Amino acid sequence: MSLDVARIQKDFPILGREVRAGRLVYLDSANTSQKPRQVLDAMARYYERVNANVHRGTYQIAEEATAALEGARAKVARFIGAGSDREIVFTKNATEALNLVAKAWGRRHLREGDAVVLTELEHHANIVPWHQLVEEIGIELRWIPVDAHGHLDLTDLDRLVDGARVVSFAAMSNVLGTILPIDRLVAAAHDAGAIAIVDASQYVPHIGTDVRDWGADFVAFTGHKMLGPTGVGVLWGTPEILDATPPFLTGGEMILNVTKEGFTPNEVPWKFEAGTPPIAEIVGLGAAVDYLTELGMDAVREHEVSLTGYALRTLHERFGDRLTVHGPSEPAERGGVLSFVFDDIHPHDLTQVFDQHGVCVRAGHHCAKPLMRTMGVAATARASLYVYNDESDVDALAEALQSASDFFAI
Repeated sequence: MSLDVARIQKDFPILGREVRAGRLVYLDSANTSQKPRQVLDAMARYYERVNANVHRGTYQIAEEATAALEGARAKVARFIGAGSDREIVFTKNATEALNLVAKAWGRRHLREGDAVVLTELEHHANIVPWHQLVEEIGIELRWIPVDAHGHLDLTDLDRLVDGARVVSFAAMSNVLGTILPIDRLVAAAHDAGAIAIVDASQYVPHIGTDVRDWGADFVAFTGHKMLGPTGVGVLWGTPEILDATPPFLTGGEMILNVTKEGFTPNEVPWKFEAGTPPIAEIVGLGAAVDYLTELGMDAVREHEVSLTGYALRTLHERFGDRLTVHGPSEPAERGGVLSFVFDDIHPHDLTQVFDQHGVCVRAGHHCAKPLMRTMGVAATARASLYVYNDESDVDALAEALQSASDFFAI
């Protein structure tokens, strides 16, 4: 069943407001998505009717708060095909989840000279923590290159993973929209004796996900890019590897016992959830999972492929060689992320003109500076599509681009 975008748009209060010259045209969902009324109401109800700390009190609303948090954990587990609720660790965001893996698992299990394999497509959150281990432990970083069409060049994959301890990669590029060959990369990692870590921040909101089918060891993603609130992310791990990972932060709920001589950590997943968690945000994430589940992830993906195809055709037909959209040309091979350069106009200048038309598009290096250098650009403008966008939004982008062309031609 295809998405009823007109009905969906009514669920998002912010899309009804006016900015600058008229209606808000939001094309920055790879940065953060908008939130439906169902998510906003769930968080408001929590604060109005339930608010209490979790896993501590024995009174009614404390028990209700704990049930709400653990209920959201169960929803997330089902949404990504986890084998158990206990495989779901709540973090602040995907960046914290990836740091947890590098700094808790990595510091315990990696030694000087061990190799960690990344791709040139990675976001800084999946680069910098490993750079820190280069400095602290002396690990080696290896890089899977990207070809001119935005795909990984896997020609030399076997040599790159040979002897590696970790292969860590994004499921979908936040710059190019490229969908990576997850199965092949996970298999190559395991064949080499390495663990596989997947940054799925751009994938889980857009494509049905089954982490057990992937066979990875860790998967990280964030809530605010999938209609949920900011301040909550998820780390999924196999039971074996979560047990083998020491706590990242300490204090509060992550403790079973503390003496003057030491401490005993809690069981998974709570040993990774130190202190009071973002309870209302976790409840909101659970509501976002309900919303996406009701839409159907197959329908979400079908809509995205169709709208991405329309956007590519519209922009290329209208602006030809003046416009370069980086990444795969086939919509089925990419997500709804369109990073582009137009003539010699700086992306920041483009997006300032877009803003005058109410069109929200991000400009910059998108926290992926190594990829920018590979692409030979300092920055791009990036329009990103989601469930509440339709062809009229793409048309508004094209009109804004024409206005920028006219303005800078003067």
